[in-house]
Amino acid sequence: MFEFIKGVICDIDSGYITIFLNNIGYKIYVSNPYSFNMDEEYKIYLYQHITEDENTLFGFKSKEERNFFLKLISVKGLGPKMALSILASGSLEGIIDAIERENILYLKKFPKIGDKIARQIILDLKGNLVSKNDEKSNIDNDLVDALKSLGYRSSDINRVIKNISNDLSIEDKVKEALKLLLK
Repeated sequence: MFEFIKGVICDIDSGYITIFLNNIGYKIYVSNPYSFNMDEEYKIYLYQHITEDENTLFGFKSKEERNFFLKLISVKGLGPKMALSILASGSLEGIIDAIERENILYLKKFPKIGDKIARQIILDLKGNLVSKNDEKSNIDNDLVDALKSLGYRSSDINRVIKNISNDLSIEDKVKEALKLLLK
């Protein structure tokens, strides 16, 4: 798996850029190719998507954008190209806000996103996104991940997590959350 690539942009097209590194041109799909400048060096964070028919690179200017993309493609029925078009059409904070507020109309404005996929995005991601302005700690994210790995739904986790003290260790938080979930 590639983490990032650093090279000079040698071609810009409507859906991708080509980055030149060690005499090889790498075609990388990005959300907004025209935000890059020709003949300038960039560090692009990568996601490699491999299927039977293709081996595709998707690129992002920041780790946060890539992490959000990874969450989007985890949604049932939402592939990498649709997720990239969502990122191209809206701001990261705006999309996260729409998901948290269950704003289906906002999500349906994106290409190829209908009512069914918009609802699936909200169902799968609401409560699991941390924006830059969000005050949740990494420990809370660890708690959510631990409870999800045990098979609990996001809606149940969100219901009990607000009743758990921040002063506890992660182990104690998990124990407390399990007590509340079993009630």
